Amino acid sequence: MDPTTSGSSSSLPFQTIVDPSLSLVPPLQRTFKRVQRHCFGDSNPGEFPLAETPSIVLIILTNCDLEPRDLANLEATCTFFRKPSNFAPDVRLSITEIAALDMCQERAIFKPMNSEEKELLKQRCGGSWKLVLRYILAGEICCRREKSQAIAGPSHSIAVTSSGSVYSFGSNSSGQLGHGTLEEEWRPRLIRSLQGIRIIQAAAGAGRTMLISDAGQVYAFGKESFGEAEHTIEGSKVVTTPQLVKSLKDIYVVQAAIGNFFSAVLSREGRVYTFCWGNESKLGHRTEPNDLEPHPLLGPLENTPVVQIAAGYCYLLALACQPSGMSVYSVGCGLGGKLGHGSMTDEKYPRLIEHFQTLNLQPRVVAAGAWHAAVVGQDGRTCTWGWGRYGCLGHGNEESESVPKVVESLDNIKAVHVATGDYTTFVVSDTGDVYSFGYGESSSLGHSSVIDGQGNRHANVLSPKLVTSLKNINERVVQISLTNSVYWNAHTFALTDSGKLFAFGAGDKGQLGTELPAQQTERAMPEQVNINLS
Repeated sequence: MDPTTSGSSSSLPFQTIVDPSLSLVPPLQRTFKRVQRHCFGDSNPGEFPLAETPSIVLIILTNCDLEPRDLANLEATCTFFRKPSNFAPDVRLSITEIAALDMCQERAIFKPMNSEEKELLKQRCGGSWKLVLRYILAGEICCRREKSQAIAGPSHSIAVTSSGSVYSFGSNSSGQLGHGTLEEEWRPRLIRSLQGIRIIQAAAGAGRTMLISDAGQVYAFGKESFGEAEHTIEGSKVVTTPQLVKSLKDIYVVQAAIGNFFSAVLSREGRVYTFCWGNESKLGHRTEPNDLEPHPLLGPLENTPVVQIAAGYCYLLALACQPSGMSVYSVGCGLGGKLGHGSMTDEKYPRLIEHFQTLNLQPRVVAAGAWHAAVVGQDGRTCTWGWGRYGCLGHGNEESESVPKVVESLDNIKAVHVATGDYTTFVVSDTGDVYSFGYGESSSLGHSSVIDGQGNRHANVLSPKLVTSLKNINERVVQISLTNSVYWNAHTFALTDSGKLFAFGAGDKGQLGTELPAQQTERAMPEQVNINLS
């Protein structure tokens, strides 16, 4: 038996007993050379000539879930990946560009686009299919597009299953549950009028709800829903069942956000449109406060694709995807420093938050609370800024910050998701652990409340604190949603990767998905909602 290690580049002496009748090689010292693999080769045994079998390479690149930067690195390190592939639909494209295009073709928002629309998106993203793929993937990460999700609105809740069905429960004073009535629901109830329509994203605001279908259509219901409302006996305008927003029928929408006094939508091409509360000094376009027509945001975002929008109290954040990297723009009311520009000045047009460059941080997810904001970077760092009341910024105090500041006490964890509400913040790590901080009066932080002798609660958390009540459920949390409005009766959802939904906080209107015991208006510890979103 030959004890020499196969493929070794060095010569190794050995001794053996040879049967002359079987031996084909004299019992001399043998030398084995390492077989090298090259991208190009002609006849040497063991070589793998990629140039002769590019279709195999294309299949591998397309089916290995490579990141766009991985494809770019291949081009940078090997000339084979930079040369024209001679594949349809464009023989001039490199094999990595074709692979990126193939991966784009598998995404739901890309499939319905015609050739001209695809080419326009390519140019808008920077002229490369790898950049288009990065843009699409970034949006899926931010918004859980086409995945299950739960939305904790002001006193009502929306849950979307992975198959696109929608359940709603809680307060229904304006028809915001979409069941055709004004009655509260204490248990999750399927919105049956949406049968046959697959919903991929939802937004909830004070007395209103917006849903986005996989066909890019927007359905709205509740209070003053885009002019589709009818007057009730009391004179208020309400819609009690999902109605198609006709003014958006020519815009393929992929995300919606509801702020105080305005709503915003994001198109498939990364353009931002806003409704209402858009006078000259606010959201970048000239219109009356009650204007129901969508108006694109003017200024620097006109030609910059946006992957996520987040709405707070009278302001909007936009996560933009540029060839140079990800960036965040803000527009609207600057009270409390929540626009992140180092001042409290209002911004008429979207303005780049430049401080992320100083921090050397590439934004990954953005969240807009009522009075403060947060970002998770690609490297897992978490930044917060704005009004720091009750410790909602997580810096160990109640001071405000007018530019993004890294939450130093989270340095040892890699964050992947962040959610903000009214003076509350949640951060989810890559291991599924959850940290919360800020105002916890309604038990919405998930920590046990401490009550003093006078019956006053001391539940404010100034620095990130592990939510042990969620740790104990032995499920990996992938999304947190909490009430994002100027209401104290906030509640919180925690969605796990297995599709289980847990709720805690205020539940006086049924927004937790269950009826609480008599005299009880809130629940401090998470309990599972009777619905499976997987």
